[in-house]
Amino acid sequence: MAKNLVIVESPAKVKTIKKFLGTNYEVMASNGHVRDLPKSRLGVDVEHDYEPQYITIRGKGDILAGLRKEVKKADKIYLATDPDREGEAISWHLIAALKLENKKVYRITFNEITKNAVKESFKHPREIDLDLVDAQQARRCLDRMVGYRISPLLWAKVKRGLSAGRVQSVALRIISDREEEIGAFVPEEYWTLDAILSVEGEKRPLTAKFYGDKNGKIDIHTKEEMQAVTEALKGSAFVVDEVKKGERIKKAPLPFTTSTLQQEASKVLNFSTAKTMRLAQQLYEGVDIKGAGTVGLITYLRTDSTRVSEEAERMAYEFIEEQYGADYNRKEDQNEKKNGRKIQDAHEAIRPTDISRIPVSLKDSIPRDLFRLYQLIWKRFVASRMAFARYEATSVTIAAGDYRFHVSASKLVFDGFLSVYVQEDEEKEGGNAMMKSLDRSAQLSLMSFDEKQHFTQPPAHYTEATLVRALEELGIGRPSTYAPTITTILARRYIVKENKNLYVTELGEVVNNMMKDAFPTIVDVNFTANMETLLDGIEEGNVNWKTVVSNFYPDLDEAVKQAEKELSEVEIADEEADEDCELCGRRMVIKYGPHGKFLACPGFPECRNTKPYFEKIGVQCPKCGKDLAIKRTRKGRKYYGCLGYPDCDFMSWQKPEVSGDPKEASGGPKNEAS
Repeated sequence: MAKNLVIVESPAKVKTIKKFLGTNYEVMASNGHVRDLPKSRLGVDVEHDYEPQYITIRGKGDILAGLRKEVKKADKIYLATDPDREGEAISWHLIAALKLENKKVYRITFNEITKNAVKESFKHPREIDLDLVDAQQARRCLDRMVGYRISPLLWAKVKRGLSAGRVQSVALRIISDREEEIGAFVPEEYWTLDAILSVEGEKRPLTAKFYGDKNGKIDIHTKEEMQAVTEALKGSAFVVDEVKKGERIKKAPLPFTTSTLQQEASKVLNFSTAKTMRLAQQLYEGVDIKGAGTVGLITYLRTDSTRVSEEAERMAYEFIEEQYGADYNRKEDQNEKKNGRKIQDAHEAIRPTDISRIPVSLKDSIPRDLFRLYQLIWKRFVASRMAFARYEATSVTIAAGDYRFHVSASKLVFDGFLSVYVQEDEEKEGGNAMMKSLDRSAQLSLMSFDEKQHFTQPPAHYTEATLVRALEELGIGRPSTYAPTITTILARRYIVKENKNLYVTELGEVVNNMMKDAFPTIVDVNFTANMETLLDGIEEGNVNWKTVVSNFYPDLDEAVKQAEKELSEVEIADEEADEDCELCGRRMVIKYGPHGKFLACPGFPECRNTKPYFEKIGVQCPKCGKDLAIKRTRKGRKYYGCLGYPDCDFMSWQKPEVSGDPKEASGGPKNEAS
């Protein structure tokens, strides 16, 4: 019998896919990329048509040896790497690294790891899409050029260990610009006026909001303006002037893309973008389900398409009709219209692979965070195929002399998709029981005025969710780049995260200002967005990738040379800790190493004292009264331990409350933890 070799990216997929194929198929993993640009040099030959100089990635020798061994036995080789630019490039590199030019090689892709999808992909093999490969090569070379030419400049002028990136530098600028906007914000005073009215025959009062006069809306800016309005209203009769009734619809949300999934998981589940992508990867590759084995639960997670396959659409239609009734199925005139923006439409939106696999059936099979993310994806997809919600809306205008007040309320008459999915920021739909009795003949009398002073608020700090939305709206980066971009600028300490908000550090300000001064093009939002458009053009076969790279590099080279001459060195002071060096008495400082923070004596090299840095949690040890801090076991598991160790052995796997309950101290491997 003929032997077939299938090569995938991730080892996690091997077992799942092998289960779908017969003994005639061998499935192996490349563990991601096998070739890349060398780490020790630029790796792009700028003298010879910008040719990339690929080498085998260190540590991939054994994997390639194992693949070559299987290649010799195989009659047909199927490259089943991920269905995007990166996956296409990995397949292209595998052909070169395994010398497959004279072999029967087929490229196959599937959007979900299910038996039907995998088997169907073998019926439609194709050749490598070189336009996709070239788009990936262009991105890789551009990113390498920015990183390897600008990062050494930051080392020389600021401090070692810093980095610049084509997308990360723009993300840092966006956050920095918002911080400057917040810093420069001047609050403006404004007032609101509510009239508390009694309605004849009703026990509860009615609150009407000041709108303006008969000519239109009026804003009240000062206390004097407020007093003038209330003075003019003295003795005025409050009369129902107009009653409008109508129907309002609330549209069902679109199914998730990578960006919207990251945003919603951040808001609803408090997940970082990196955590969301890690968990989604597990759901896509396959999770062990009781009674079913390893199953891929969602479709491919890197997509900016909201398209859904006809088969998935049909299954959703049948499921919704059976579970909720025909009225809840989305109507034909409620289908979303296509927008003109470029999307990777070979993909689908992120959705469950089987809509009938309801979340509650998996609760006992998968870890809590995986369950929560799957539930979010499942609910969003089901809601996206359901009918819109309908409200009965009533708006009443009340006249008081020349001034006008408004009262509005809405009542849900058909819940539609809201029966499944309510977004966190869903507005509270107000209802007022007495609205029905408010008609032109209603008798109103003023009980009191409620005057309130307000000040305009500055723009909100970026969170991971709002930064992802901003990057997407500005056309910067692509679905696969959002999470690593944010992770990188956090790891470099250019920004910090506190209570979800992102703040620029002193180091981040220095790097951002230096990039703006020396490399204004690199950190220009429009330039970076235009570069993404060019990469899309390469993918579509309309632009030559070497033309993009060759147009970019000379200007970068010139800017780097000029910056080396003109930029002055900047010194960033180390952050002081609240501990003294026990060897020389100096106040220790917080340093950043490859494994995170540590304490070091500023007297280096005379004093070389260093010790671990532990982040205090603001809770005292219930046994000895010293501070508790976040620590890690030798295996990396987080726990909470006393800074008095080894004299005090208190530890807890759960974060102790302010009271510091001694019961938390029980259990846990003390030796491993210490």
